[in-house]
Amino acid sequence: MKSCWDVRKAQLHLKEPGLIILLAIAVGLSAGHVEAGAGTVLWDTCAHFGEAVDIGNRSGWKVVPYDLLQLEANPPKASSDPGYYGREYSFEGDAVVENGYLTAVFWSSKGKAAFYSKAVPGRKVVEFLPLQMQTTPVSIRRCGILRNTGDEAALEVSFSRAGGADLSAIISIGRSEIVEIKPAQDMRQIRLASPIEYAVVPSFIGDDLIYGPGPYPSTNALCVPSESILLGLLKGQNSVLVVTWPKGKQQVRLRLSGSEQGDRFIESVDFDNDGQSLYMAVLEAPGIWHRQELGPTYLEKDVVIDWKRPFAAKWITQLYEGETRTTFAFRESKGEIWRGVAGRYCYPVWFDGDRAVYHLSKKVPPRGESLVYFLEGKGAPASVRTPVDILKATLGRKACDDILDLAGQRLRTHHRRGAAGIRRACTCGCTEAIEAVFKAGREIDRSEYVTEAVEDMLYFVRRHIERIDEYRVFADEMIKFLRVTARSSAELKSYLDGLEQTAQQILQEYDVQKENIKSLRYAEELARKTTALTRRKSPRNLPTCLEFSKEWRAMGGAQDGLLAEYHVIGRRLFQDAGYGCANRPGAVELAQEIRRRCRQCLRNPDGYEIWPNY
Repeated sequence: MKSCWDVRKAQLHLKEPGLIILLAIAVGLSAGHVEAGAGTVLWDTCAHFGEAVDIGNRSGWKVVPYDLLQLEANPPKASSDPGYYGREYSFEGDAVVENGYLTAVFWSSKGKAAFYSKAVPGRKVVEFLPLQMQTTPVSIRRCGILRNTGDEAALEVSFSRAGGADLSAIISIGRSEIVEIKPAQDMRQIRLASPIEYAVVPSFIGDDLIYGPGPYPSTNALCVPSESILLGLLKGQNSVLVVTWPKGKQQVRLRLSGSEQGDRFIESVDFDNDGQSLYMAVLEAPGIWHRQELGPTYLEKDVVIDWKRPFAAKWITQLYEGETRTTFAFRESKGEIWRGVAGRYCYPVWFDGDRAVYHLSKKVPPRGESLVYFLEGKGAPASVRTPVDILKATLGRKACDDILDLAGQRLRTHHRRGAAGIRRACTCGCTEAIEAVFKAGREIDRSEYVTEAVEDMLYFVRRHIERIDEYRVFADEMIKFLRVTARSSAELKSYLDGLEQTAQQILQEYDVQKENIKSLRYAEELARKTTALTRRKSPRNLPTCLEFSKEWRAMGGAQDGLLAEYHVIGRRLFQDAGYGCANRPGAVELAQEIRRRCRQCLRNPDGYEIWPNY
């Protein structure tokens, strides 16, 4: 019995050894084994799929060679004759593109492109279809080959419906997980259908937005901010859909299933694409994301859960710190943390080997559920692609600089002299250093050291007051913006009023703490009095120094607490704007502007502010 390769070679009458080798690689073919990182193979199924797709049975399929002249039963000897070029390939059946990560079926009778996993052969992970045509039956009328090199296959796919004009899109697949979908100008709306349990809008300044059907029992679609990247955590917890798009006027909706509330999921991500390309990739690994229910039994004890990280990465989750959703990155070992508002407590998540451990408390209570996922690598193997890797590969470094905003993630310093200054350059650390000098009775011969330490404290206070003023200006401008907008958007009044109340808390907290945080003039006078103690020896120097230290620490501590509270309020406003627009389509564009302003204010936080992941 002849092998599949022997049959193909006989059918095509191939006589060029180089082409035989290329096709032999592709036809390894009928077994469907294209390794990750290998090239792309373009198939013609030679018969259209009907109601179902069976990508495992390829007995009638044939490979579309890179050189279409090889399809001739008797290829002309003068193959360089330009008269033979430009002839288009006509598919007898459906077009299929395969690489080491996915199999894409251009399903003519159903009018969709279906993408199947190579990690779990035969499992469909996502479908692409034109959303504008969903009211009538759709078919794929034509697949035109724009590129077929073995490294990349690009098809121009024309979708057709009875009585309507065709809509087309160019779909390009290379060696990686990434698929580019470039709709024609008339294809204004597209749909990515996939069984998504949760959708994540990542934010690299502030906390991610996480959407699921649970909080929206009577809603059929959720409107979410369009921020160039979206993650879909797929059913089964072994796959993550990553979708990216360039900046523009895109709108994103999550369509919810109509089943009972307990079984509802996100059926599709619908885009008003603004005529721009969309990129998608499915990342797969056992346990690539995880959902953990949190119950009372988690309180004040170490709980090792069943999930193990499948590979090294920066794994994160959101928990409630007080009433605010707060992002925590899993640490490599157990330890404590000090937060500006919450104080000191056991850090809530870490790894013991590869097993995840939770220790929840009254400050970070076991409430609701914890979703564990990753955006970035952290010691990840070279074979692992992260969502940030997909973002960089699809949008380019320049566009990613604005999204990732590495400069904005950097903490602002309150260290006047850097490493040369007091190590803990805060009022607590500096007063401890100064007190040690006075307790040793060396304030005269070490007066220069004391003066420098006082200047360090003064710099610390000055930086704090500057940051406090930034928040107050932000709140004042935000409140004005919300009020002006409310006057012209009566239907959004409740949404805007709620956000204004949150922004008002920044101004209210300042009024409460004003007497405690003091002023820069107060700090300068206290600095003068502290350094004056080094000019002459006196038995009153130590007790006076200790009294001044209390004033320094009370002032600095009040400023620390206020900044931490401000950061919590700013992050809450950032979150509420995104969650609040989900069932208000008219609020999405406004939410994006509010979040932009919040993000700008949250950039470069002080180390005493509560900061996700730090």
